[in-house]
Amino acid sequence: MADSIGAGGRRLDDRAVRERLAQLDEVLAKVERIPGPSGELALEAVSSLAAVYGEALARVVGHAAGAPEVTAALTADELVGHLLVLHDVHPEPVATRVSDAIERLRPAVRHRGGEIELVGIERGVAEISLTLGGCGSAATEVLDAAREVVLAVAPELSDVRRQPPSDGTSRDSAFVPLDAVLAGPLAAGSRS
Repeated sequence: MADSIGAGGRRLDDRAVRERLAQLDEVLAKVERIPGPSGELALEAVSSLAAVYGEALARVVGHAAGAPEVTAALTADELVGHLLVLHDVHPEPVATRVSDAIERLRPAVRHRGGEIELVGIERGVAEISLTLGGCGSAATEVLDAAREVVLAVAPELSDVRRQPPSDGTSRDSAFVPLDAVLAGPLAAGSRS
């Protein structure tokens, strides 16, 4: 988004957009605390404005429907993609967006000796299958990365969770500190 036009003759890059969104959240929080009719009127104005922008986005998506490259550019843009989701006009279903995000993550997971797969999406939660060798913290890091990547393309989801292994065992190698092994079985209890 870097060479676009906005306030002052330049468009905002993604970092600047995130800063503006944070400022907007703060302002809206203040507006929500305004008591009485003034606060209600301000919130109604914001809601009406958002609805008009949502309709405008829906029309843009409709016009772009015959031009796949335009649709791809719209959906690839982080800000536009989020707004399309917010207004429920994103042309790609959530499962497709999540599956594509997992596909982009797969080479990095394989590089670490693992596999990642989308199991399904239910009640706003994406469930993934993740197998990974090494200590448990490696799996946590990969799960955190998957959560970040998936929620970036599907902000309407509430979480990304790892499906437990179907055989009831952990598929990650367990890391046991050396001093725990050398301490012997009495280390956990009291010695007599």
